[in-house]
Parts: sequence; structure tokens; C-alpha cells
Amino acid sequence: MEILRYVAFSADPAGGNPAGVVLDATGVGDAEMLRVAADIGYSETAFLVPRGNGSFEVRYFSPLAEVPFCGHATIASAVAYAKRHGPGVLHFDTRAGLVEVSTDVAPDGTTTATLISVEPQTQPIAADDFAALLEALRWAPGDLDATLPPRAAFAGAWHPVVAAASRQRLANLDYDLNALATLMAQRDWTTIDLVWRESAHVFHARNPFPPGGVLEDPATGAAAAAFGGYLRELGLVAPPVTVTVHQGQDLGRPSVLTIGIPAEPRTGIAVTGAAVVLAG
Repeated sequence: MEILRYVAFSADPAGGNPAGVVLDATGVGDAEMLRVAADIGYSETAFLVPRGNGSFEVRYFSPLAEVPFCGHATIASAVAYAKRHGPGVLHFDTRAGLVEVSTDVAPDGTTTATLISVEPQTQPIAADDFAALLEALRWAPGDLDATLPPRAAFAGAWHPVVAAASRQRLANLDYDLNALATLMAQRDWTTIDLVWRESAHVFHARNPFPPGGVLEDPATGAAAAAFGGYLRELGLVAPPVTVTVHQGQDLGRPSVLTIGIPAEPRTGIAVTGAAVVLAG
């Protein structure tokens, strides 16, 4: 099995979110995928099984468990494929549904990928669950931005969206890992999407990810897609619109995620980012 290592949502190997990529996992079983993901130690590794004509079955594993969809590993996989075979359009059959991914090479040689998510959804968060979430985060109601109401958002995986009233509140992340992991397991939440709105179309995000065995994800494409659906459904932007999310600065791994939000309701959200191979 050939294992590639890429960083997604950055053109600099020192930024972005590392992902493992296996471009041909034909015949590899679940237990072996989980073992490889644990050995690599990144938040996710993508395993692709080619079906021909640019179509693949894709499985995503964290070091602890399989997840239905992973945005940064999708971006990394598409760029890794483009480096071998040239840019184009790929079709990923994931546990969350079919995801189209297109790649492009800029004049400076940077390769980017754009995924189109499955149909996004949002749901209210039950009052008891939200109280438990704030307690696990060690946040108070006064820490919240009332103009961005909390919701559980989905575009392949579920992510509660919780908006901070200030950049300082977002920067001071110190949560109860065990309490948050327990709550997330009970509610099938993949990461918590903590956001702060810098301007109308620019946001900053942090994503606690205890189910993946890491304290925080430095770039979360699935959460970005879910957040795009959240912004559209709640009327918080006027689509069609492009939104930029900065993530990973507080971890020292700056990442940029570009979200394309079409006007048509129930349509997939586009998430674009660069990716680059990690040496060694």
C-alpha cells in the first residue's frame, strides 16, 4: 500500500491540515484502514478504491474510528490524484453520499481542489444539549454572538455551529476534552465549529475534534461546507456569495478555506483549498 502525506487548505507545508492519502486501497479491509490511519496519526486518512472513469469509493478514518466524510482529506486526495494524472473532475462515493471534486493548476503551479458537498441541513440544538456543550467548552452565554444563532449543521457530517462574540474568546480555547467527547459521541457530532465573524464574508474558525483523537483540527472542510449551508438557510448571507474562513492560526498552522454558496436552496456547498505534498 502506497501512503501519501499531503497538507490541505494551504500551499505551504507548514500550514493547513495534514492528511494521509491512499490512492488505491483495493482489497484493504476496515481493520487495516484503521490501523494505517492510527499509524499515520493525522486527524484523517482517505482510502480510495478506483472504479474507473474518475470514480472512486472513498473511506475516511481517524486514528480512532471511521468518519462518514472528511473535507481536508478529500481536497488532499484530489490534489494527489491530479499530481499523478493531471487536473480534472473526480467523483467520490463516500459514506455520506456522492461528492464531486474538481482540480485546477494555477499559473504559479499551485494545485487547488473544489469539492461540492452533499445536500446541507441544519437543525436546532436542544436546550439541554446546548447547555452541556457550553459547559464542556467552558463558555458562558455572554461569550456568544447573538447574530449567529447556534445550530447543528450538516454537509456530510454533523457539526454544531457556535459563534463567539470576540476574537479573544475564540483564541482562548480550553475545553473539557472528556466531557465534550462524551457529548459528541451521544449526538453523533464530528467536530464543533466555533466561529467568529470578522466582516460580512470573512470568518475565523476553530474546530475541537476529540472523536478524532486530536485536540483541534487546523482546517475542517466538512465543517466549512456545513457552515456554508447554515449561513444560507438562516439568511445570514445573500447568495450567491463567496465566504472565506481562516482556521489554524491559533495552532500555528494557518489555513484558508473558500466557501462558495449558491443561491438555490438544498444545493451542495463548494469548498475550495490548495494542497501540497509533505516531504518525508
